[in-house]
Amino acid sequence: MRKVILFFAAISCQTIFSQELFVVTDPASNVPANSLAVNVMQSAFKEKFEPGYNYHLMPEVTYGINKNLMVRGSAFISTRTNALYAEGGGFMAKYRFYSTDDLKSHFRLATYGRFSFNRADIHQEQIEIVGHNTGFETGIIATKLVKKVAISSSLSFEKALDNKPKYPFPDTIGDNATNYTLSFGKLMYPKKYTSFKQTNINLMVEFVGQTINENGKSYLDVVPAVQFIFNSQARLDLAYRQELVSSMIRSAPNGFYFNLYYTFFNLKKQ
Repeated sequence: MRKVILFFAAISCQTIFSQELFVVTDPASNVPANSLAVNVMQSAFKEKFEPGYNYHLMPEVTYGINKNLMVRGSAFISTRTNALYAEGGGFMAKYRFYSTDDLKSHFRLATYGRFSFNRADIHQEQIEIVGHNTGFETGIIATKLVKKVAISSSLSFEKALDNKPKYPFPDTIGDNATNYTLSFGKLMYPKKYTSFKQTNINLMVEFVGQTINENGKSYLDVVPAVQFIFNSQARLDLAYRQELVSSMIRSAPNGFYFNLYYTFFNLKKQ
């Protein structure tokens, strides 16, 4: 009987959470309590002002302290110096402060804070503390799930600091920005669950934008993606990011994402 209950619980969790694991944005939901998620994030973006692609490797580890609070540590490695170079790292915490659950639907609200340090050169007006700038970010996320469709949106404030020890932030560009995102995800397969070991296929599209507060320069990108979830535990993301509009200098706005994600559940046995 216990196995039957666990089986249906796993199917229920898979149905609820599978299509709100977005590629470039975080939903308001958290990593399960006492679970550890490892994400090997990789990207290859085409350089705008020189030939070739810029490769970024950004592994991150996320731990669910309880159902409402999770923490994350990240490392930033790139090939901007024509070899793999450790540029920095970051820390993030997210707290889910509101949640409502109905049959086949739920709504979540969460707030988060992030701090990153980076020693790479500052080469664009876009502020991005995940991989480029030293600085901090704080924001709020809202996520709604109805059956197999998830919609998530976020709004945040981001502030860039000096990339020590060699690269002070330029006085000629704005050092703080407002970020905004809107993401849609839908579970496409399977149409009906028979086992928690079934492979999930999710399609999603994300819109990611930023406005520099001091001068009004902005950009808006679209990120279509396909996502595979195996055995309710491992995940593969394939996505492409395309600039739609921009009035700011960006060194490499367009490129590919390839993420490998794995969750270790229930690290603390009851």
